[in-house]
Amino acid sequence: MWRFVIAALMIQALGTECISRFLKRPVNPEVLLSASQIIRYWKYSLEEHEVVTADSYILTLHRIPYGRADNKGPGQRPVILLQHGLLSSAVSWISNLPNNSLAFILADAGFDVWMGNSRGNTYSLKHATLSRYSKEYWAFSFDEMAIYDLPASIDYIVKKTGQKIHYVGHSQGTLIGFLAFSTLPELVQKVKAFYALAPVFSIQYLRAVLIRIYLLLGNKDFLPETVINKVLATTVCNNKIIGTICGKIFFSLFGFEPKNLNTSRIDVYVSHGLQGTSSQNFLHYAQTFHDIRNVTRAYDYGTRKENLAHYNQSTPPRYTLSSMRVPTALWSGKQDLVADPEDVSILVPQIPNLIYHKTLHTYTHLDFIFGLNAPQDVYNEIIEMIKKTP
Repeated sequence: MWRFVIAALMIQALGTECISRFLKRPVNPEVLLSASQIIRYWKYSLEEHEVVTADSYILTLHRIPYGRADNKGPGQRPVILLQHGLLSSAVSWISNLPNNSLAFILADAGFDVWMGNSRGNTYSLKHATLSRYSKEYWAFSFDEMAIYDLPASIDYIVKKTGQKIHYVGHSQGTLIGFLAFSTLPELVQKVKAFYALAPVFSIQYLRAVLIRIYLLLGNKDFLPETVINKVLATTVCNNKIIGTICGKIFFSLFGFEPKNLNTSRIDVYVSHGLQGTSSQNFLHYAQTFHDIRNVTRAYDYGTRKENLAHYNQSTPPRYTLSSMRVPTALWSGKQDLVADPEDVSILVPQIPNLIYHKTLHTYTHLDFIFGLNAPQDVYNEIIEMIKKTP
């Protein structure tokens, strides 16, 4: 991110005022809006719900109960939970136009859409007792998201709707799904199916640079949403030429394929692209990347004593998928620098109840949420699968 900021500012400094004015384009209104404001901007119904986890973190769920056609027809609407990836939030599902954003497409297709927000991002910064400025607040990783956040969110939705859910995850959203569904059998009873976009479990072959910068971490939050994102989006990346360069720099963290992107939305992606997480979460990814056995384990606290205190064993326990019984469908990309094809090929045979796997040869990591072709290539298939589920 830091190289993105520096490069963007250098690019702006090099441009003349005349060229800048000629190439400047209007800022998309969503750049300065929150997730709830974006939903309302597009005239969708909205509900905000707060969920308290077993360890007292307070999460926000965004709900779009029905589409713009006010499709409140008779019978129950299928319930879907969308869970974002690393450093993201619910905004990732609504960043494109309504005909290209998964949450809006599902709502218009007659589904009851819920969007989760993992602890530590812009919309889930509360805790019953801890201050978010304290080191204790940020002592979590994807372990806690799987053990506490996802069960709390699913339990709340099931109680509210009286239905089992369909779960859609992207990137980290798939990881916490794999961990939760393989270790919490009582949770599995509340999930009809798992739809994994850019699936992540082991990351031995990861090529993205973002996970490798853990040496720069502190002990609290990491890459939260700041005013800098908004400034870049509104004053630098809203230029026809510089906007493309912004996109290349920003998406270089995950893979960049401009042919499948609405480049007029780059300012929206940049503005909402970094929603924050904990430094410990990034360190956990780094531990997974460097594991010589290529396995995914719980967070390593660094000493035998600390691990014994947390796990009653000297090394962190290993996660396995052998007991995961949720019907699972995968969509992966050949150009994905995070969910690398080699890692996906290792993951696939470990899933006991794999019902579908599609490889998209031109897809990068973010094409699954921002790609222009995602509705045709992925979303319509999810909708058809859900409709056929008893």
